[in-house]
Amino acid sequence: MVVRGVRFAVFAASMAALATASVNAAGDAAHGEELYAMRCIACHSLDENRVGPKHRGVYGRRAGRAENYEYSAALRRATIVWDEKTLDRWLSDPDKLIPGQKMGYQVPDAVDRQDLIAFLKRESSK
Repeated sequence: MVVRGVRFAVFAASMAALATASVNAAGDAAHGEELYAMRCIACHSLDENRVGPKHRGVYGRRAGRAENYEYSAALRRATIVWDEKTLDRWLSDPDKLIPGQKMGYQVPDAVDRQDLIAFLKRESSK
């Protein structure tokens, strides 16, 4: 009976770890909001174009298509749509994804990128 109890405890711990990993893989929008306020707000806003384009609605939008923003020629020519994969690649190294673009900032930490993406996704649906 003790063996079954131990097996169940190991199984339960494994399932809890998997559930936590799944939540983290999707990103933490609350932490992403904090990161956005610390790292992005100097150039971006959710609702106004600044040095960079507004971000509300970015998730699911084609690159280079925010209204009333003057994009680089490279972004105007881009055909990608912003989703988890493309935003992750963009935040990792914008110039590698779209050579000739003008954003000079990267987010090297994968967890931070996923959290920022979760925040942008959440805010894009509002």
